[in-house]
Amino acid sequence: MSQSLSTDVLIVGGGIAGLWLNARLRQQGFSTVLLECGSLGGGQSLKSQGIIHGGAKYALHGALTGASEAIADMPRRWREALAGNGELDLSGVRILSEAHYLWSPGTLAGNLTSFFASKAVRGRVDQVKGEQLPPALQHPKFKGKVYRLAELVLDVPSLIARLAELAGDGLLAAERIEPLQENAELCGLIVDGREIRAQRVVLSAGAGNAELLAALGVEQPAQQLRPLHMVLAKGPALKPLYAHCLGGGPKPRVTVTTHPAADGQWVWYLGGDLAEADGVARDEAAQIQAAQKEMAALLPWVDQSQTRWATLRVDRAEPAQSGLVRPDNAFLAEQQRLLVGWPTKLALAPDFADRVLAILQRDNLQPAGHAALPELPRPPLGLPVWEALLP
Repeated sequence: MSQSLSTDVLIVGGGIAGLWLNARLRQQGFSTVLLECGSLGGGQSLKSQGIIHGGAKYALHGALTGASEAIADMPRRWREALAGNGELDLSGVRILSEAHYLWSPGTLAGNLTSFFASKAVRGRVDQVKGEQLPPALQHPKFKGKVYRLAELVLDVPSLIARLAELAGDGLLAAERIEPLQENAELCGLIVDGREIRAQRVVLSAGAGNAELLAALGVEQPAQQLRPLHMVLAKGPALKPLYAHCLGGGPKPRVTVTTHPAADGQWVWYLGGDLAEADGVARDEAAQIQAAQKEMAALLPWVDQSQTRWATLRVDRAEPAQSGLVRPDNAFLAEQQRLLVGWPTKLALAPDFADRVLAILQRDNLQPAGHAALPELPRPPLGLPVWEALLP
């Protein structure tokens, strides 16, 4: 059996939430080990659109909800980190777009104007025209209105690579994880036969949390999955577009982000209402057909004859909510030494780390000065979904 290890905080789950938390803890002098059973970012993180939401899309009802207030500070915190002067140094991470846009096709423009003039979103959005428009909308036939949101879009693969660098020697590829108990209390985990003792164990494994909780014999918190059926398009005629296209309802009709493929072409990644309930019910062929029809209606001047299409089913893992509603913040629950959480969306990873750090501070948990870690087998970086589906 491999030698046993001890650390301050043992984190399970190498997506953005776990990696961000890991980097924050190490920066504050804690020793950490982060376990990942697959590839880094390979669960939900690399399937995300990379938008650092500031909550404006949740205000489409015309009123700012709890969600939009809770999340409003996230773009600033991410910008500071990306500039190298925030809570983490993420300089070097690729920013795909300095802004995300709200785009309303001609018919809906009227009711939007009054909404954007309201106090709720003043200062968060500006109308753009002409050369300021996203490249895909710079066409004489474009008749809608476009508003610029102060929300970044990040290249998630480069973000994961940077957070993995910040993890130093503390990443461990794991296959089998079991509870390590003393006096009927969790005091660490047994990883592939190796005991790892820790002052706290944090589960941040997204959808993997459910299986881990079952293995630890813990019933609460329960997890819910909200399915999506995302669409990817890749072709020589595609130009960058980062926008929520508005329909009549409270959710964007389609949310488009654009990602660089290894062969130099652009990939459109389509979510929003297209990927929600009706999209989930469609099979791959019907979902592709629905996306082709939608994009042809919205951007008829884009020649799609050489575009290739694929779909991807994603389960967003969250704490169980009544009626499957969307949680408004990162979520964290605690049971003695075990902390279990879901950031609920990419932008809220810093909020998730704040919650863990607040508990450590409350419990006056101090770094215990552990021995240096031996060389550990590292989990690989995950592959962007478009490289796997549309090589």
